[in-house]
Amino acid sequence: MSDDILFSLYSWPRAILHVDGDAFFTSCEEAIHPELRGKPLITGGERGIVACASYAAKNLGIKRGVPLHEAKKICPSLLVLPSDYETYSLFSRRMFNIIRRFTPQTEEYSIDEAFADITGMRRPFHASYEAIALKIKVQIERELDIGVSVGLSLTKVLAKVASKYKKPDGFTVIPGRQIGRYLQDLPVEKVWGIGHATTNYLQKMNVRTALEFAGMPEDVVRRRFTKPGVEIWQELRGESVYPVSPEEKSTYASISKTKTFAPPTNNREYLFAQLLRNLESACIKARRYGLAPKKIVSFLKKQNFDTTAAEAKLNRPSNYPLELVGTLEEMFDVLYGQGERYRATGIVLIDLAPHTQIQYSLFEDAVKAEKIRELYHAVDELSGKYGKHTLHLGASHPIEQFGRGKRGAPTVREQTKLYGETKRRHLGLPIVHIKV
Repeated sequence: MSDDILFSLYSWPRAILHVDGDAFFTSCEEAIHPELRGKPLITGGERGIVACASYAAKNLGIKRGVPLHEAKKICPSLLVLPSDYETYSLFSRRMFNIIRRFTPQTEEYSIDEAFADITGMRRPFHASYEAIALKIKVQIERELDIGVSVGLSLTKVLAKVASKYKKPDGFTVIPGRQIGRYLQDLPVEKVWGIGHATTNYLQKMNVRTALEFAGMPEDVVRRRFTKPGVEIWQELRGESVYPVSPEEKSTYASISKTKTFAPPTNNREYLFAQLLRNLESACIKARRYGLAPKKIVSFLKKQNFDTTAAEAKLNRPSNYPLELVGTLEEMFDVLYGQGERYRATGIVLIDLAPHTQIQYSLFEDAVKAEKIRELYHAVDELSGKYGKHTLHLGASHPIEQFGRGKRGAPTVREQTKLYGETKRRHLGLPIVHIKV
């Protein structure tokens, strides 16, 4: 069966771009520390596991998520850096801004990934879609000194296939008539959006490649798959059903905040402080988007990585930690084990609803609740001026007393204060290291 019959007869009904940072965190480190370029390098020293590995480290067999002691066995000369998320976010923002010079239809998918719709931009730039995509890649690498892989195709799923086709420093174009060529040897589990369960289901139907899936008859696909499966099938065939969304994400199924610290501890006061700080951070995000949870999940992760969790249903939705601290204390009493040592805490806000008009029951103190609402309005204003957690609940203060439990040396940016900066307020400028 020919590609012309299976897929689009037109090369570019839409032109969707996917930009993917190559080992983004370590690439940023190499950009600001040129002397590290090409060396086995990882970030994640503060977590005790590999957060990101440079390609020099990956070539030695070091993978993301591997404990540091195992990575060191593979490469004793491995360079371990703490993750400098402040600087990485600055590189990310600049990368997205470069893409927006070419099209406003740019979606920030993650800190190191973006989709862009460049359909109709050939005339303004007097260039082909391939030339525009390549120019975006060159501009990012020239201005930021980091590596990216770029994929160009008709849909978001196919653009993802293209960007992953050659890494690092890849540039792959999949026009409509060449879709089959790139899908014929691609395992179906490698397709963006297809998970473990769907892979097993497809394999039972003897469908093992993306091309075999894309070639299934429409009536069979619609009868045997749910809406997400049908949409991926359409995208693989060149029919764009996932739009590029330039709007900032404003809806969430859940909001989670976790903290990993070292060394592991059994200090009850400190653990509750970390858990409460997780709650405060999650509630800050919930208030920013006008959401409030109906349920809360809290968890403690032990030194051996076993996790204990508890869930609580709230009397009414709330995103004010002062109203939730009593519930958190009850959950913590259930979770905490006297003889255990813990390395991480976490909070998940679930069953989120718009936090519009608060409905109080007859048994609640509406005046007190309104005062809490006004208090957090002031807290958010101060946080906007002086930084998150400028004001925090007293029970989370042991974090300031005992330290944040961070493994390894602080980042260079954390140790450096420019004129006018404070501990909580840094200018949006990374520190670049060059030899003069």
